[in-house]
Amino acid sequence: MAKRKIIEIDENLCTGCGDCVPNCAEGAIQIIDGKAKLIADKFCDGLGACLGHCPEGALRVIERDADEFDEAAVEELLRKQGRPPLTHSEHDAAPACPSARLQSFGGGPLTPCDEANVPREGATGSSLTQWPVQIMLVPPTAPFLKDADVLLAADCTPFAYANFHKDFIEGRKLLVGCPKLDDRDLYVKKFAEIFRDAGIKSLTIVVMEVPCCQMLPRIVDSAMKDAGADIPVTVKVIGIKGELKG
Repeated sequence: MAKRKIIEIDENLCTGCGDCVPNCAEGAIQIIDGKAKLIADKFCDGLGACLGHCPEGALRVIERDADEFDEAAVEELLRKQGRPPLTHSEHDAAPACPSARLQSFGGGPLTPCDEANVPREGATGSSLTQWPVQIMLVPPTAPFLKDADVLLAADCTPFAYANFHKDFIEGRKLLVGCPKLDDRDLYVKKFAEIFRDAGIKSLTIVVMEVPCCQMLPRIVDSAMKDAGADIPVTVKVIGIKGELKG
C-alpha cells in the first residue's frame, strides 16, 4: 500500500446513472445498490479519465493510501467482464470513449500526407498539442496540465478571432467550454481540482464581449479561492465582429 492518486465517488451526488461504468477502461467502477462503486483500489490507475462522464460531478481524484495499481489483475477483471484488454500503460490512459483519450503531440505546420490533407497556400498549421480540450473531459491529473501555461477559452472565441491558434494556443494547453450553457458549479469544482493538482504556471482566459461570457473569469476566481491557489491570470476579450478588444 502506498499514497497515490485514486478515484473517489461521492455517493450523495451519485444518481446511479452508470455513465461512468463504460468509460472506465479498467472496469474498476460498477453500479452496486444503485450507486457507482470503486470495486477495488488495485483496479484504478488514478488518471481520472472517467471524470468528464459523470453528469453530477460525483467523481474526483484524491490522494490517499491505496493498494498499488495492478495491471495483471485488471486484465483478468476485463476478461471476466467480457471487455477488450487494456491497450495502454498506467501513464497512457485510453478510456472506452475514444473522444476522451488523453493525448499529447506536437503542434506546428501540417504535413501534406495526401491530397485531402494538403493545406492551401498561405494556410498555417495547428498549434494544438493535446487532446481532449473540453473542460469536462480533461481530468485534473492530465499529464499535459502539469506545470503548463493554460488557455481557457469560451467556445465561441476560436470562430470569431481569426488568429486564435497563433495568438492564443501557441505555447499553451487548451481548455474549452461555455459558461452560459454548461454547469457553473461543476466548472468551479473542476477548476479547483486543476488548480490544486496540476500546478499550472499561468492562465489566459479568452472570452467574447457578450455578457454571459463574463461569468468565466468569475468562475475561475471562485475556483482559485476554493483551491487556495494564486495563479497569474490574464483576460482577453474578443468582439462579436472578431476584433481583439482588450
